[in-house]
Amino acid sequence: MSDAEMSDAEMTREIAFTVNGQPAALDVEERFSLADMLRHRLGLTGTHLGCEHGVCGACTVMVDGHAVRACLMLAVQVDGAAVTTVEGLADDDGRLSRLQQAFSDHHGLQCGFCTPGILMTLTEFLADHPAPAEDQLREALSGNICRCTGYQGIVDAVMDVLASPPPAGGAR
Repeated sequence: MSDAEMSDAEMTREIAFTVNGQPAALDVEERFSLADMLRHRLGLTGTHLGCEHGVCGACTVMVDGHAVRACLMLAVQVDGAAVTTVEGLADDDGRLSRLQQAFSDHHGLQCGFCTPGILMTLTEFLADHPAPAEDQLREALSGNICRCTGYQGIVDAVMDVLASPPPAGGAR
């Protein structure tokens, strides 16, 4: 059967998942990337597309608590999963997470293009490594390309978060 003979139903698939804690169900093309679905179907434009080869890290999101490159993952692969984007890091009132606020306080961002992916990478890393040394932190950042900051402000932001205890019941 040629592509022209295939019906739309054969080329799309309905998926159900949660995104930033909210249930979602969409009919998506089987070839659609997770990044494209988040940006174009759900309007979550914090997920940036840079290289579209998984190298730069700008598209990093979390799927079931693990940082993944959304440009390399198909949307259909998140059926039944929990997806968290940078928009999901702030609390319900829009208050930035401690890590996001520290990026602002320590000038850990300039143009901001890489920032969402770096925040998502660090969110998983810090959950797995609650007290990393600076060299471990720099190693964790090595998969995310930032052309503006030189990384020092990012490292300073994370080290500041690690040095101050979270508020009672608060997240990192």
